[in-house]
Amino acid sequence: MRAQRTLSAGPDARTTAARIVSVDALRGFSLLGILVVNIAFLASGYRMAGMAEPAFGSPFDWAVRWFVTMFVENKFYLLFSFLFGYSFTLQLDSAARQGRAFRPMFLRRLAGLLLIGLAHAVLLFPGDILTTYAAVGLVLLFLHRIRPRTAVLLAVALTAVLALGFVLAAVLATLGLDLSGTMTDGAAEAARSDAALGGGFWEIVSEHLRKLSLIIVLRALFQGPAVLAACLLGLAAGKSGVLRDLSAHTRTLRRLQWTGFTAGLAGASFAALSAWTGVVHKFWGEAVDLATAPLLAAAYAATFLRLLPRMPRIGRALAAPGRMALSNYLAQSLICALIFTGYGLALVDRVSPPMELLIAAGVFAAQVLYSRSWLSGHRYGPVEWLLRYLTYGTRPAHGVRASPGTRSAPR
Repeated sequence: MRAQRTLSAGPDARTTAARIVSVDALRGFSLLGILVVNIAFLASGYRMAGMAEPAFGSPFDWAVRWFVTMFVENKFYLLFSFLFGYSFTLQLDSAARQGRAFRPMFLRRLAGLLLIGLAHAVLLFPGDILTTYAAVGLVLLFLHRIRPRTAVLLAVALTAVLALGFVLAAVLATLGLDLSGTMTDGAAEAARSDAALGGGFWEIVSEHLRKLSLIIVLRALFQGPAVLAACLLGLAAGKSGVLRDLSAHTRTLRRLQWTGFTAGLAGASFAALSAWTGVVHKFWGEAVDLATAPLLAAAYAATFLRLLPRMPRIGRALAAPGRMALSNYLAQSLICALIFTGYGLALVDRVSPPMELLIAAGVFAAQVLYSRSWLSGHRYGPVEWLLRYLTYGTRPAHGVRASPGTRSAPR
């Protein structure tokens, strides 16, 4: 949700405008990372089954897999989740300023997000995260009075419990229990998925529904709590005002960089090396990655926010897709479905990992251009407009702004 704020021409206005652009740009940056990860799962039944595509085994293919696993996977959805929690605090403030009852409005918003997420999961990508946000939003609503320090401690505790869960899984696998994954039966599962995804509409939808029934437990046990932990950190940042004046928190950002890159890259290296070397090693890698990925994600965010004032053009370019992130997230799945499934070209498992990266870069570049064009004539992205309509029950205005002096604050 984007509540209108009128900006004056003074220093405070420039600070507020810079903060708005920085948050939107960080959201756009996160969206790029999410696409780089998701495209591999959209392009291959083997990747969705937790395996490398057997048709692509060159050193270059493996270098790309390791790069994505080490530097991108499990980092950028945490950034996006952090911003979801941060935006929650802005919505609270906006409702208080406007005298609106926040709870019913936010519940309608979550219901709309759930419906959009379910449609996305069934039609395009069973790895949808919007339904997770809808569930996590209920928890945030329950905990909205939590203090920033308590929110951080709860996030740390959730992360520690998740990591210990994978440690337990690794120990059980070492003892001989078959914990090879709820989703997969190996190559046969991947081949079955490929055949379905390359088929017609009902075959694709049936395959998505089948996968949803298999991954829902994993989502509830692992990704859901990880998303909640990141959202709690975003909530703490919003309540404490960290992103309102970045210059006042330079020391904190530097600490996040040093700690995040040191511990985060070490953990990411271990996770990347463990990801493709058997079930036991994979579980150990997941445990380490769960504990250290938030640190690396924080280092990415701190570095990005510190560099942003020096690269205003890049910031403005990324802010455009960030302002309509929901529309772009869904569009990424639609474009990839048209490329890789029977909805379009049916190139499932026919595209190498390096080519997937190139496609992702091309898709995101197109989204930057499209978002800038769309927002030059519209106040909201198309799906943001729909979600706002579901939230408030009234048709939002289509125009860019009500007057030349207004600017939309990120929600």
